[in-house]
Amino acid sequence: MLEFANPTVFLSWLVFLPAVVALALAFIPASGETIKRISLAATAVVFLMTVYMTFGWSTVHFKAGTEGMQNTLSHPWIPTFNIHYFMGTDGISFPLIVLTAFVSLLAMAASWPINKFVKGYCILFLLLETGMLGVFCALDFFLFYVFWEVMLLPMYFLIGIWGGPRKEYAAIKFFLYTLVGSVLMLIAILILYFHSDLRALQDKVPPAQIMATGVVAPGLEEAAQLAEWSKIASADTPQHTFNILALQLMGQHTDLFSAPLWGGYSLQWWAFVLLAIGFVIKVPSVPLHTWLPDAHVEAPTPISMILAGVLLKMGGYGLIRICYPICPQAGYDLAHVVCFIGALSMVYGAFAAMAQTDFKRLVAYSSVSHMGYVVLGLGVWSAFAGTQYNPDYWKMGMNGAMFQMIAHGISSAGMFFMVGVVYDRVHHRNLNEFGGLFAKMPVYSGLAVGIFFAGLGLPGLCGFIGEVLVVLSVWNYNTTLAVVSAAVVILTAGYILWAIQRVYLGAQYKGPHGEALSPLTFRELSIAAPLLALAIFFGVNPKSLLNYMQPSVDKTVVELTEWTKRHESAAAAKPATAETIIQRPDKS
Repeated sequence: MLEFANPTVFLSWLVFLPAVVALALAFIPASGETIKRISLAATAVVFLMTVYMTFGWSTVHFKAGTEGMQNTLSHPWIPTFNIHYFMGTDGISFPLIVLTAFVSLLAMAASWPINKFVKGYCILFLLLETGMLGVFCALDFFLFYVFWEVMLLPMYFLIGIWGGPRKEYAAIKFFLYTLVGSVLMLIAILILYFHSDLRALQDKVPPAQIMATGVVAPGLEEAAQLAEWSKIASADTPQHTFNILALQLMGQHTDLFSAPLWGGYSLQWWAFVLLAIGFVIKVPSVPLHTWLPDAHVEAPTPISMILAGVLLKMGGYGLIRICYPICPQAGYDLAHVVCFIGALSMVYGAFAAMAQTDFKRLVAYSSVSHMGYVVLGLGVWSAFAGTQYNPDYWKMGMNGAMFQMIAHGISSAGMFFMVGVVYDRVHHRNLNEFGGLFAKMPVYSGLAVGIFFAGLGLPGLCGFIGEVLVVLSVWNYNTTLAVVSAAVVILTAGYILWAIQRVYLGAQYKGPHGEALSPLTFRELSIAAPLLALAIFFGVNPKSLLNYMQPSVDKTVVELTEWTKRHESAAAAKPATAETIIQRPDKS
């Protein structure tokens, strides 16, 4: 019998425990309060499991400072198509797994005011958590896509049933945007799958590196793994795979994805574009962002916390895990486009937030702006011949993007919760009708201002670290983009400080239901205080987070830098034509 500390059992329970509890809830004839308590307990257990992985002393302990995959498990699922139940964690995925469990726990605690169809709400909430955790754990592209789709339907119903007055419109808009991205992603997955061939890795990549991808079951002895790999490498027919790690090796060490496809562009160019569209819809980036403000405004507070705190991070995760490592040539060629989209989202989101009079819509547009830092940091391909292939600034940008995802997950979840607290009391979000909340709700106002300052990027709070790392990295890539990204900090301060002035300062509250502005309850305090505490902790001690993510992020950058050297050397050896000359940006 397998022990619970076995990675196969532990990681599977981590992902599927919420779904198991959701299935059990469907058959429990209990009151709404009991259903909520069971659901809260399930999210608490999942969070404690991630804490155990962080600080535990067992075979599932995640070791900080390690660049490779940990706790990997691989079992045949659909052998006909070489699909595996393949999961694992590294420094890119693990912090996002912990963030997902943490925000889900707080969001479930924030769900206590939900009194409509409580059982259905909790079941969908728990299924949503399983989908989110699965996305960050899956290392098989087919499994990744299944979890991605599992996440879609619960969110659609959570907005469409428990949302505000225009909930149906917001839910359908969210569903259609995400579905379009999913269809494009599926096309890209199939393109990569049918052009992949594990045999091409033979003699191109050391066997030990191939074994690390999990193409052979990790549980076998080394000799048995090598024997299985010999069978795969000597097969008579192409060995297609959905293995994300193996696809990364193919994209960087073979020409399998470089063949022309449509319109003179390569297979990987089209795969990158299709995947990137699907991921930037989820980020979301301009111009594919319009679903987000509507979804946030209409979604109930806990679902807004999940949406901003976790779901947006899946887009950034997809870019760093899938797009760039699998399709490096497309990422290299389109680096300017990606950086421009990131910078445009930052500027547009900030100006749009400044123009809002709805408190929640302001926070929603701030997410568009803040996630622009993530896209910009990932796209700064500054390791090329013109910089002597120095990867340091690109490492800084990618680590800044990863840090920004965690920091934004904390601050945005906190901001949406703080908006929800006051909305539950006065039933409106009109910024022009607020004012004077510091006098009526001093503890709430103090916590809210601290969390909003974290979103602003104030030094000493978590939002500062990621933003400054991205801005510094961009300077070595393109000075104009660096100036623009730095200027966004001023715009961010403008709309955040103006919102604080209109809501919390002033002589008195100007809107309806002023008598309902009561102090925070213990439940509300227990949700807000940990968010602010983490914002402060990561702001003054960023190394505690970077120790986990930096080795894996640096490894990705180093591998792409090595690919760039090979690519530019090969291009230089060819006759100079319009197709082979690629202009790279200089510092100006």
